[in-house]
Amino acid sequence: MDKVMRMSSEKGVVIFTKSSCCLSYAVQVLFKDLGVSPKIHEIDKDPECREIEKALMRLGCSKPVPAVFIGGKLVGSTNEVMSMHLSSSLVPLVKPYLC
Repeated sequence: MDKVMRMSSEKGVVIFTKSSCCLSYAVQVLFKDLGVSPKIHEIDKDPECREIEKALMRLGCSKPVPAVFIGGKLVGSTNEVMSMHLSSSLVPLVKPYLC
């Protein structure tokens, strides 16, 4: 869990993904389209992948990826991020982290 908390605070917007996950890719594209350059952690390339997945689930992720952190706080996965975007509440959160 400590590793995930450290990794989630490396940049203003951090996304935990898997390289083969299409939903992870969609979330990455959304943030890039908003002008944010998130820190991407492809956990399937990390030797501690299983531990990271478990830690993300313990933090409240319904699925381990994509897991989006803004300002070091868990926002959620695809459903939460897309809902926030559609309700216009995502842009104010990421505004401090625009490129």
